Amino acid sequence: MAEFSKLIWRENETPGELHSLLTALGDEYDLRPSGRGLRLRFRRTEQEEASVRVTRSRGEVLIEYNRINAAARGIGAALAGLSGEESTPFETLGIMLDVSRAMVMTVDHFKSWLRRLALAGANLAMLYTEDVYTLDGEPYFGYMRGAYTLEEIRELDAYAQSLGIEMIGCIQVLGHLEQILRWNAYDRVRDTGQVLMADDQASCELIEKMVDFWDRALGSRRIHIGMDEAWDLGRGRYQNLHGAPDEFKLFNRHLDRVNAICRRHDLTPIIWSDMYFRLGNPEHLYYCLRTNIPPEVQSAIPRNVQLVYWDYYNEDPEVYSTMIRLHREIGFEPIMAGGIWTWRRFWHDFNQTRCVARPCIEACRREKVRELFFCLWGNSNAACDFDSALAGIFYTAGLAWGCDDEKQTAKRFEAACFASYAAHRIAGEIDLDLRQRKISGVVSSENCRSADRVVDIMLVWDDPLLGIAYNNYKLIDPEFDRRALAHYQKLIEKLLPFCEDNAAGDLGHAVNLLKLLALKLELRSELVAAYADRDRVALREIAATLVPAAVAALWEFDASLRRQWLRYAKPFGLERIQVRNAGVAARLEETAVRINEWLDGDVDRIEELEVTPPSGSPQSIGRYKQIYTGYWEL
Repeated sequence: MAEFSKLIWRENETPGELHSLLTALGDEYDLRPSGRGLRLRFRRTEQEEASVRVTRSRGEVLIEYNRINAAARGIGAALAGLSGEESTPFETLGIMLDVSRAMVMTVDHFKSWLRRLALAGANLAMLYTEDVYTLDGEPYFGYMRGAYTLEEIRELDAYAQSLGIEMIGCIQVLGHLEQILRWNAYDRVRDTGQVLMADDQASCELIEKMVDFWDRALGSRRIHIGMDEAWDLGRGRYQNLHGAPDEFKLFNRHLDRVNAICRRHDLTPIIWSDMYFRLGNPEHLYYCLRTNIPPEVQSAIPRNVQLVYWDYYNEDPEVYSTMIRLHREIGFEPIMAGGIWTWRRFWHDFNQTRCVARPCIEACRREKVRELFFCLWGNSNAACDFDSALAGIFYTAGLAWGCDDEKQTAKRFEAACFASYAAHRIAGEIDLDLRQRKISGVVSSENCRSADRVVDIMLVWDDPLLGIAYNNYKLIDPEFDRRALAHYQKLIEKLLPFCEDNAAGDLGHAVNLLKLLALKLELRSELVAAYADRDRVALREIAATLVPAAVAALWEFDASLRRQWLRYAKPFGLERIQVRNAGVAARLEETAVRINEWLDGDVDRIEELEVTPPSGSPQSIGRYKQIYTGYWEL
């Protein structure tokens, strides 16, 4: 990586609106208000869109800007040794980081993320907190989940404001509340296992406490209240008490009551829009382009509410354009939420991010959407090394700012994150596309179907004897194990020189992951073949050599996962991943025991290996409980 120059700014020469930004960035970067180095000068301009021009001359860098985030992106360019002009049509650009699935990022580490977001040109940050914040009188709220205190959120907000970034509270006030509703203390507000009781005063009192927390915690006068994926709204205790509801009317009544709470706190609510679109068709499909939202429902949606159109999956810009227009047809200017793929995997899937982000941003530009952010979800226990997603953040921010030159993006990333962009791009290819033939330049949607990807987390947690994920991938491609093994070995060779690089995703951890994947895949492939042939020599070798090697690789992977987790997150939640890893280790050892029992004549067969896998179409698998046992849950 290149060496980056020290930049010097003078307080009396710099607009006052940039002083806090430069001071905060100086916490980490060679950016000082005095001393020797390249002189940094600023000039305010007037353009309609956010824009920045960086001009380098002898001993000086001039940044001409018209927004704070434009100036920050210009500073990022100066740190990277870049010059040129950029603009973005997006008035709001940023991320939403999921801290509800297990990983709660520490205050100090999220501050480092805020600095990187600023240098990328972002001006929005949300922490998705279902119950991961403390509420007075609610001891089970965030219990044993690393909940943020009011003081912690205030500290983050003050720091974000110094960088020109708006922090918006992002919570849930209807569905996705299974973490608190499992406690008996919340029997009074439970409709179903994950949905609050609507039309209920006790629910409103709890929501009032939630909203009050974020009113006091953040300076922003917007609050994201969620309300998505409430599949069974009104179908539990509500139906027992009141009969079957009209779901549209019940949803709108609940929104009205929450909106009234927000108004009392001078907050503008934001909601995910999917429930309106799902309720408009019998199959409850979100991306149904023929959905029917009745006029009376449309007119009942509070006009002050902002709707977020979330889409992390579509690879056709026309789908995005159509959905954007459908939002406008019901009277709302949508906020767009795309995806940076961190969920249900151990490492950020750069290829999948690229496949969905490009058409999303293309459509948003064409349709003149003004607000855009990208979600980093943590489904499957937030097992992903979230720092590995910084490469995806810089990539998507670059596209939003009109930069499609990955050489420039690489320089920005390396200057801001102190890591190799090329190595992170390589590691971002861990998940193998089984129907991919060739990728060059712009990736076509035909190469990026996520349902056809061999996902790292599925193979690591796949039971070695049952092989549920393994068998499913075989249905997609009978040669998948051979292709995947070659793929992992190739990536290991490429990443070995970067094993000490852990500044933006622990690449040594990525190598440990790849070694474990290769060994587990080799073990399963050879086990199936050797048992089918009743090859006693090969089976004895598997039990004596391959199983211990896989167990050792698993514990090495577990250790590096623990190391990277505790580097940036609170300890709560790590136990869930460690329990799963320990379960795989136990099952690996059980595999050797089963083999030796058969070899010694203690059993006449290994029943798990004699089950005929299903034929026909492969299943869509992406959850731990789908692959670690033949039972739905223990």
